[in-house]
Amino acid sequence: MILSILVLWTLGSFAQGVGPNQQFFPVHDFRNDWLVYDQAYRSYVPFIDEQHAQVNAVSFFLDIESNRRYHLLVTTQQDGYLFIDAALKRKLTANEWLVLNLDSLYRVYRKPELFLTLYGSPGVEDKMVFIGHRKSAAQKNIVVSETRLSILPRRLSVYPEFFTLCLLFIVAINAYLFNVHHRAYLRFFNLADLLDITVRDELFLVNRPLGRTNLLFLLNLSFITAYLYLIVQSKNIDIFLSRALLLRGQGLLDLTVTFFELSGLAFLLLLAKYLFIVTIGGLYRLEEIVNLHFFKAIQSSLVFFTAGAVCVATLAANTPATGTWPSLWLIVPFVGFYVIRLALLYVVIANKAVIKNLYLFSYLCIVELIPLTIGVRFAL
Repeated sequence: MILSILVLWTLGSFAQGVGPNQQFFPVHDFRNDWLVYDQAYRSYVPFIDEQHAQVNAVSFFLDIESNRRYHLLVTTQQDGYLFIDAALKRKLTANEWLVLNLDSLYRVYRKPELFLTLYGSPGVEDKMVFIGHRKSAAQKNIVVSETRLSILPRRLSVYPEFFTLCLLFIVAINAYLFNVHHRAYLRFFNLADLLDITVRDELFLVNRPLGRTNLLFLLNLSFITAYLYLIVQSKNIDIFLSRALLLRGQGLLDLTVTFFELSGLAFLLLLAKYLFIVTIGGLYRLEEIVNLHFFKAIQSSLVFFTAGAVCVATLAANTPATGTWPSLWLIVPFVGFYVIRLALLYVVIANKAVIKNLYLFSYLCIVELIPLTIGVRFAL
């Protein structure tokens, strides 16, 4: 009976609001989420009053991706310090509320989860941390800055299992194509053929751009593209600002569904690219080089993205599963590939057809550079 009264009293006080001047409705209370570092286990363990009452540093994980548009509210009865991802961010003044906008944290760190530590007085009795929903817009938000130094506890991830299964699936697809469409496979994955600027007119892959064989290799490229997208996202390199393009969750089933949805989207975009090339080629009266252009674009993409998938999978297998990668690891190879491909297409088309350089340059800018620029604009 007494316990019920205390619970009702606590809920009633929270219903009135939390934070400075009770301006926020409580969404989540972190009183049961505290963690402390255990030297014996060399890991973070749940806070236990009897064992950790004298510990000065207590921590918790903050899921900011699931709590967008909310605020983090922190207060302590004694002065202390707030660390985010093991980096000092704010000094906590006794009996004053610190209000952090979770959207601002997300824009700064671009990560779905942060690790926060409060350092100061022993124990947790004098510490209160909430996720709250603002009642009014009077409170000024505090935006924190990014740091490059992070020492975080190890977290289990489902990504390694998913990427292993995904890689096996892609290997199986390539094995099928190699055995059933052996001649076409050797053409698509032949670096010497890719760099050859004299393509024969009778090449069946060029003359039938939307034939069954070419569509199978387009589907293979779509699988590889979706694989690279997901593995790059798992390393906190956000290709899209939302960080959640068709991303349902981080479970194995969710990632599998997302993988096939992304593959389907990539396949449709590749088909749309061919239709776009056909349309612009007709306007420039370059119908004879449209199929050759599309073949070379797909051939170069297959070689580059397949090699990229092998390198990324090797690198991921030799780095921590929860580690992050510098964004330059993506930007430099990506930009370099498209610059080299543009130059190759220019030489191949110029060697194939008699066309003024100005017209050819304009054609390539429209069908290659402009879609790439628009894609980068909405992605990065």
